[in-house]
Amino acid sequence: MIEQYMALALQPTMRGCRKRSEVAVNIGHISELIDAAVWLSAIDLPVRLICVPEGCLQGFTDEVFDWDHEKYVAEMALDIPGEETEALGRKAKQRNAYIIAQAKIKHPEFPKKFFNGAFIIAPSGEVILKHYKLQVFAREHSTVPHDVWDKWVELYGDGLDAFFPVADTEIGRLGCVICMEGSFPETARGLAMNGAEVLYRPAYPEPYVANGLWEIQNRARALDNTCYLVAPNPANYFLTQESGDALDTFGGKSMIVDYQGRILSEHGYGAGPSYAGAILDIEALRQYRTRSLWGNWLRDLRTEQFRCIYEQALYPKNLGLEKHPGRHADHDKIRHQVVEMMLAKGIYRRPSETRAQNARREVAAD
Repeated sequence: MIEQYMALALQPTMRGCRKRSEVAVNIGHISELIDAAVWLSAIDLPVRLICVPEGCLQGFTDEVFDWDHEKYVAEMALDIPGEETEALGRKAKQRNAYIIAQAKIKHPEFPKKFFNGAFIIAPSGEVILKHYKLQVFAREHSTVPHDVWDKWVELYGDGLDAFFPVADTEIGRLGCVICMEGSFPETARGLAMNGAEVLYRPAYPEPYVANGLWEIQNRARALDNTCYLVAPNPANYFLTQESGDALDTFGGKSMIVDYQGRILSEHGYGAGPSYAGAILDIEALRQYRTRSLWGNWLRDLRTEQFRCIYEQALYPKNLGLEKHPGRHADHDKIRHQVVEMMLAKGIYRRPSETRAQNARREVAAD
């Protein structure tokens, strides 16, 4: 039996790093926040799950400053496991809790590339799971498995574990959905099909937090898959270690959502470090999944009739086998090409000519 426990969605201040040694500053701050959050939250029930937002180890230096891919590999990407996970592992041991965090990381099979990865550290201090982000947005430089598809499948196969790994732990089965992945229903669904009960979903920027996209996606991913979802979002962001003023580019609103899509806890303030905390009851989740004839959507999934949705390719694969994902302009060009292909296939329909002319000018400007 899994007893009820407290889960925390941390909301740390984030300092952008331009060299790997600076990551220690962020880890020190995260460790202090963990101590404060556990000190107060464990009054209710033991804290067994602590979730750190995306970016809070390194910042988003490659994205903000449009860094060259190999420069980031050489100067900033982390090894998992490595000295940074060892530091977080000591905190996991101290607090007898699982810690989930994210970093831009190296991969031994792709030595000149970096990936965006989430990782789970057990109370023993060991890294027990790595998840490689499957979807990135137009300003992110990370390689994803789809960019190196042929080699990825050769290494790991094309089953659920190759893309949607889940850790079976003493506090439930844990899976990771990083930032932009949560904008798509497929990653969370893949994790649920692989047995996930608790989803870690960091983070989302403004203005998409304030306009409601963050909350809608988090609640939908939890409800769709009958999972708990812990969604930590950063607090204020110092672009570099030397920055005098912080930017509230993420808006806070860290939240924890239950398996019926209800917000259990939410921290609305974004401009300072804090956290959201809520009680997770894995036994109640398992009972609901096995007894309900309504809200357990996976049970009713008629998979054959949905296969045709994904039969035709859209975004091109293997773009990173011979080169790197590229910089902002390269990403924009590819996305415009995909839109043109979708228009040609009749998936999208062109807007009125005036708006089409404006859209063409935007493409030409890029």
